[in-house]
Amino acid sequence: MAASAGPVSAPPAVTPPADTPPLDVPLSDARPTGAGAPTGSSDSTAEATEAAPVPDLDLPVAGAPADVDRPIAGTPVTLDQVPDETPTVGDVDIADEPVDVDLPVIGTPIGALRGGLVVPEFRWSAVAATELPDPAPPAADAAVPVPPSADLPVPVSPAAAQAGESPLTHPRDTGDAPDPAPATTEDHPDDAAAPGEQPPDQSGDGTPEEAPLPATSGPEPAVPVASTLPTTDPEQTLTAYRWRLDPETLRELPDQPDTLRTVREQLGAKLGTALDDRARARLLSLRAVVSRVLGDLDQALADGTLALAHAEATGELRRIAIVKARLAHVHQWRGEFDEADRLYLEANSSELPDRLRATMHEHAGRCCLEQGRYIEACHHFERALDLRTVIDADLVARTELALDAVFDRVAAKGWGPYPRTPEEIRYAHRPPVPSFDEDTRRWGYADVHGELTIPAEYAEAQPFRDGVAWVRRPEVDAWTLIDETGACLVGATAGYRGVGSFSDGIAWVSRNGAGDWLAIDPSGTVLIPAGFDDVRPFRRGVAAVRRGGWGAVDRTGQVVVPTSYSGFTTALTDGRYVDGFTDEGLAVVDVNGRKGVVDRTGRVVVPPTHPALVIHPVAFLVGDSGQWGALDRHGRRLIDSVHRSRLDVLAEIDRLLADTTPVL
Repeated sequence: MAASAGPVSAPPAVTPPADTPPLDVPLSDARPTGAGAPTGSSDSTAEATEAAPVPDLDLPVAGAPADVDRPIAGTPVTLDQVPDETPTVGDVDIADEPVDVDLPVIGTPIGALRGGLVVPEFRWSAVAATELPDPAPPAADAAVPVPPSADLPVPVSPAAAQAGESPLTHPRDTGDAPDPAPATTEDHPDDAAAPGEQPPDQSGDGTPEEAPLPATSGPEPAVPVASTLPTTDPEQTLTAYRWRLDPETLRELPDQPDTLRTVREQLGAKLGTALDDRARARLLSLRAVVSRVLGDLDQALADGTLALAHAEATGELRRIAIVKARLAHVHQWRGEFDEADRLYLEANSSELPDRLRATMHEHAGRCCLEQGRYIEACHHFERALDLRTVIDADLVARTELALDAVFDRVAAKGWGPYPRTPEEIRYAHRPPVPSFDEDTRRWGYADVHGELTIPAEYAEAQPFRDGVAWVRRPEVDAWTLIDETGACLVGATAGYRGVGSFSDGIAWVSRNGAGDWLAIDPSGTVLIPAGFDDVRPFRRGVAAVRRGGWGAVDRTGQVVVPTSYSGFTTALTDGRYVDGFTDEGLAVVDVNGRKGVVDRTGRVVVPPTHPALVIHPVAFLVGDSGQWGALDRHGRRLIDSVHRSRLDVLAEIDRLLADTTPVL
């Protein structure tokens, strides 16, 4: 009896419109399908395709095993969902799905830093090489000082300055009331005051800060000088604190433990007056950082876990990402590497600024180093270099130090295991996978060793998602929902002929497979009654739906975005599309060919007046008649529409932002 892993009867590939770049299919965003299944908006943003195309995904023909999760219910359906993890322009992120190419892990940057030493090849993802000069390596026995991040200056285009328009606000600035506590690196995840600068304006009036002067060049002390550290506020003290790394473990060294203990006490005092989730998430996660460095890992874990609960209550992507990364660092120091790796992966969303993502890759690389995963560590360090569009001397110095530690260990122990896929990192528990029995010509489910755990008795079978999977017996047309033991949760008697995979604990189903979609939970309870012509999976509590026009509903079925738009496809700066909302909670909507932006509450951020609009991590790129410019996160003019290419606007945004390194 031969068995092969893979879901059954995956639909064949469908050629996208000529103006749409190739797309990957995410494992969690499969569309519901069925006879006459929803096919989504026909709209596409033709102008948003200048980025390097993403490698095509080979989709299997019906009946063949497949490695891609999607609902299966009869007829083929156009698949253009976008994964949660997407690459930067021209690159393929290591956190994305594997790409069938054979490139060495180490590209030019690390090869240059290490005198051309080549890391063993492995088949995972393509990596763009960036030429870097050969820096002078630090002394082998010296700890490298890690400077705090510099503040992001508030960029203003010349035209905007003359017109008196507002400059680019920091990524978190959404017009909300200021936090009760001063702004910190958590609120501005990729900015903090640089050495020699004043901390960002903390007047609390909600207005953008003045652009700081650039930090002066020249040597700086390796450890903080007590007289120069701010003493009025613990967050300012942390902003100015200069960390050193142990050259062997790459862990921070507390050169002034008494100062850090004072900071921890002051953060506790501020927590006593902080009432909102934003402030408590920030302060608790900062206290977790201090406790971790001081070696109080139990207190750090308690603070970090509570901080994440407060951060998730805000629903703000950057705040959640920062807190997750800080909590991952605590798990790393506790030796809980599976949880640390998972949190680093989840935190590093492609919708974050590249500077922040680079720092997360750096920390994830250190975590891999401690596990003996040296190839994977080098991959993270190179990705950090790739994400920096300009040469970062501090990052290069830290990478040199990290590579010294890597290659010292490689010389003694070898390269260690090959890198893991994102799915292997994300799921500590691996559910059974569909497996085809050649003798019975039926599908069952097998464990990681290939042994059948659920008998092969189904005509069709979908992969497990959220602990459940849809299967169809050969004698019926309707689908059955089972758990990982094979027990029936929703029987075929429910009559669902069109089904979608579960996402956020909710699945869209249809009794006729052609429309009239409704939403259920794993027990079969109807959460949202039937009535939608077309639907998309839930993402962070909202889902795009079509009833006449496109809009969005929440988990209760409440319409949060009116169903009045002709299109609901969101273009990202990497050339990909998301059906509905990004992780940040933004969506590009279309009204008669004019595009705008709404958030998940239905608030119109940018009126639908632009022929082309693409979402950037800190701005909105807009195009008209072949000319491109940018708006800030309030929809105000940031860069005049005078550029011939989107890539020119991206370069202008990078130029306006200070060359900073975020502090986690």
